[in-house]
Amino acid sequence: MLFKEANNRFYLPLLALLSAFTLWLGWPVKPLAIVLFLGWVPFLFMEQAISAKAEPKRGRTFFKNTYLLLLLWNIFTTYWVSYSTLGGGIAAVLFNALFMSVPLVAFFFTKKAAGKTIGYLSLPVYWIAFEQFHLNWDLSWPWLTLGNGFSALPAWVQWYEYTGFLGGSVWVWVVNLLAFFALQAPKDAWGKRLAPGLAVLVPMIISFLIYSNYEEQGEQAEVVVVQPNVDPYREKFEGGEGYIPFEQQLNRLIKLSEQQITPNTRFLLWPETSISNGLNWEENFSTSSVRYVLSDFLSRHPGLELVAGITTAKLYPDSTQRSGTARFHPQIGYFDVYNAALHLKQNGQHEFYHKSKLVPGVEKTPYPGFFKILKALAIDLGGIAGNMGSQDTRSVFAHSQAPTLVGAPVICYESIYGEFVSEYIRNGASAIFIITNDAWWSDSPGYKQHLSYASLRAIETRRDVARAANTGISGFINQKGELLQKSGWWEQAALRDQIRFNQKQTFYTRYGEFIGHGTQWLAIGLAVLAVVLGITRRNRNAV
Repeated sequence: MLFKEANNRFYLPLLALLSAFTLWLGWPVKPLAIVLFLGWVPFLFMEQAISAKAEPKRGRTFFKNTYLLLLLWNIFTTYWVSYSTLGGGIAAVLFNALFMSVPLVAFFFTKKAAGKTIGYLSLPVYWIAFEQFHLNWDLSWPWLTLGNGFSALPAWVQWYEYTGFLGGSVWVWVVNLLAFFALQAPKDAWGKRLAPGLAVLVPMIISFLIYSNYEEQGEQAEVVVVQPNVDPYREKFEGGEGYIPFEQQLNRLIKLSEQQITPNTRFLLWPETSISNGLNWEENFSTSSVRYVLSDFLSRHPGLELVAGITTAKLYPDSTQRSGTARFHPQIGYFDVYNAALHLKQNGQHEFYHKSKLVPGVEKTPYPGFFKILKALAIDLGGIAGNMGSQDTRSVFAHSQAPTLVGAPVICYESIYGEFVSEYIRNGASAIFIITNDAWWSDSPGYKQHLSYASLRAIETRRDVARAANTGISGFINQKGELLQKSGWWEQAALRDQIRFNQKQTFYTRYGEFIGHGTQWLAIGLAVLAVVLGITRRNRNAV
C-alpha cells in the first residue's frame, strides 16, 4: 500500500489534508490540473483504512475526516468569498463542505452494504448526481464542480461540446479510481498499472485532435466591450464614501466606448449594473431621461446597438398579479426589482432580460420559510442586494439590422452554469455576451476563475464570448475556449474585436446535462440496492 498507516491519530487527518491540498493545487488558475487525477487517491486510502477497522462508529469517523477534507478544499479554493462579506464567506465554506459530504457518505455506506464492486461504482455516480443537483436548487454553489478544474487548459477538454463540464467530473473520478487500484496492484499486473495513464491520455488525445481540426464558424462582426472600473464599495452606489454621481459614471462609459467604436461596430457591451441611477421603471423607460441620452449616443454611430447591465423595476397595479418575489411599499404598492440586461436598438426600441440564476442570500432568499437566517449571511457575488425578480425563459438579443447576430445576455453568476447557458443557444443565440462585476472579491483567484469558466461555456456551445466586467477582466474568448484579448485588473479599458456568430448547435447544446440527469437515476437505483442488500445482510446475520 502506498500510504502505510502510522500508529497515531494524525494518519486519517493527514490523508484528508493531502487530498484537499492536491485538489487545491490542481484548481484554476494554476496550470497544474494534471494533479486533479490524483487528488482523490488519499481520500480513497482514508476510506479503505476506516472500513478495515473492526470498531464501532466507523461512519462517524469517516464523516469527520471527509468533512475536514471538503472544508479545507473549500477554504483553500474559495476563501476569497469572505472578502465581500466575512459571515457569508464562512457560511459558504461551512455549508458547501457539508453538502459535498453527502455523496461521499452515501458511497461509504453503499460500499459497506453492497460490497467493493458496487461501492466503488457508486462513488462517481453519487458525486456527479450531487453536482447536477447542486446546479439547480436554491442553495446552488457549483464553483467546485470537478469539470471546472480544466477551465484554464481548454485544449484538454474540447470534447465538452459533447459531454459538458460534467464529463470532466467523470474523467477525474475514473482516473482517480484507476490510480487507486493501480497503486495496490501486484507488480506484474501491467494492465492495472497502465490503466490510469491511458485514461488520462486517450481523452486528451481526442481533445487535441478536435482542437487542431476545429474551424471557427459563423458570420463575423465587430464588438466593443467596456470596463469602466468603478469601485462598487466606494464609488458606484449612493452612500459610498467616494460616490461618483451617475451622470459622471455614464459619461465615463460613453467616453471609453467612443475610443474603440468604429463604423463597423455592431454591438457595444457595458457591464452588469452599468445603469444604476435608482430604479428604472420598465413601464416608463421609453420616456426616461437616461433612454434619451443613450439613444442620442447611439444615433451618432449608425449600426451600433447597446447591451448594458441595468437595475429595473416593474409595478403590479393589480396586486393579485404580483410575483412571489414582489416587494411592497405603502406609497407605491407591489413591485419587482431586477438585475437586468438592456438591449437598446438603433430604432429606439428596447428590451430587457431579467437575471434568473440569482445569487443565494444576496439576490434570492433560499427557501425563505426555512432559511431566514441566511439574510444575515448574504454573500456578495456581483449584482445588487435584496430579493430580486427573475424570469423563466432565456431571452436573446438580435441585432435589428442583422438578425443573424444574436447575443445571449448572460449576467455574472449565470456564466458558471453550462446547461443554463445552453438554453440561450437553443433560443437562437449565436454568441455569448457576459456582463459582470467581479470587484466584490478584490484581487483574488475569484475573478480569474470566473473568467476561466467562461472558456468552458465557449467550448460547450461553440460560441464566441464577449465579456464586459465593471472590474475584473474584460475580453474575448473564441469557440475553442481560448482567451484572445483581455483587459488588466482594476483599470479602465475598452476593447474591440471581430467575433463570430455561430448558428450551429453542439450535441451538448441540444441534449444538455444528460450525464448529470442519467447519474441521478443511477444514484437512486444504487441507493435502493444498497438499502435492500443491507437489510438482507442484517436479517441473515440475525438468523
